[in-house]
Amino acid sequence: MWAFLKRISLVQWILVSLVVGISIGVFAPNLAKDLEVVSNIFLRLIKSIVVPILLGTLIVGIAGHGDDLKKIGRLGFRSILYFELATTLALGIGLLAGNLVRPGDGIQLLSGAVGDAQKLAANKITFAGLMEHTFPASFFEAAAKNEVLQVVVFAVMFAVALTQIKPGKEKDTVLHFFEGISQVMFKYTGLVMSIAPLGIGAAIAAAVGKNGLGVLWGLGKLVLTLYGALVVFILLVLVPVALFARIPLREFWKYVKEPYLIAFSTASSEAALPLAMQRMEEFGVPRRIVSFVIPTGYSFNLDGSTLYLGIAALFVAQAAGVHLEIGTQLMIMLSLMLTTKGIAGVARASLVILSGTLVTFGLPLEGIAIILGVDAFMDMARTSVNLLGNCLASVVMARWEGEFRGPDWKPVELSS
Repeated sequence: MWAFLKRISLVQWILVSLVVGISIGVFAPNLAKDLEVVSNIFLRLIKSIVVPILLGTLIVGIAGHGDDLKKIGRLGFRSILYFELATTLALGIGLLAGNLVRPGDGIQLLSGAVGDAQKLAANKITFAGLMEHTFPASFFEAAAKNEVLQVVVFAVMFAVALTQIKPGKEKDTVLHFFEGISQVMFKYTGLVMSIAPLGIGAAIAAAVGKNGLGVLWGLGKLVLTLYGALVVFILLVLVPVALFARIPLREFWKYVKEPYLIAFSTASSEAALPLAMQRMEEFGVPRRIVSFVIPTGYSFNLDGSTLYLGIAALFVAQAAGVHLEIGTQLMIMLSLMLTTKGIAGVARASLVILSGTLVTFGLPLEGIAIILGVDAFMDMARTSVNLLGNCLASVVMARWEGEFRGPDWKPVELSS
């Protein structure tokens, strides 16, 4: 029996935990709600990984694997260009799907019960505010709050400064210190991942126990529209990009499926970040590229969330009986192209952006109160596509830089 259990892979255990979690949520909802504490513990352990693993891999990736700052600048420009094209296509597909399917038709907006929506709307995000928020006033404050983009900015600037230090004992000491942090955190990630099925099963059980499966029938059209549009985006955008970049799709999926399932089941990009970075490095993407592209993509390349926001904005307008002209939809599109660049990789962050968009364009916040009922299920889909898009972006950038070496490539350790 023990030998049989050892042969079951992490992915298989996760799938089993999904089925068990859904069953508990349906048949024992009270128990399911109590299991939320298990899910919260798992997510807290995951979040404890994010800052040290980013700091270690980014600093070593930039300062330890070459002092050519031109490569860093070129990689940054290419990444941002790719991110903008991908998210624009995602937003366009979302708006097109919302116009064709019209998921909001026939929905009755609730009067009242908008307290949560009003709280979300209070977090209005501006482009100027986003730019200011990008740069940390204190690294320790950014680390304590898991502000991924601020940590990335600090780590990049620290690494650039380190490249200015002449080779010697001082520089080697700092590099070996952060290399050690990176290696330890990957082992730490493995320990946390060993309890992933428990945390994921509890998260699914709690979500179903709170919302129930029946809530999906009333808003099934919206949920199916999102899932269908995400499939279209994968088939028409991500797959052609992978083929154009000569990326072996079967091998790519083999390495990305575990973090993908974690992102789907927890609805948190942060939860899957450490394992995604590790898997892409094992797939053959150099650490320098992995540690820059994937964390940066969590702020600038959230394809699933961007697509969802296009559909959700139209859904609220349709449910409220508001006809949006093409010009107004284009303005919404431009607004979302800016504000979505600051979405955090955690659950419910997209609702903050959506609330601000509704207020800006005079649409009723009651729409948020309805969407909240099924947002947990939609969050799973959009978050997993966010992760898929960022993993693919790291491989595309490696191809573009001429540094992709296939799944047999192993990271080179710093020499002592």
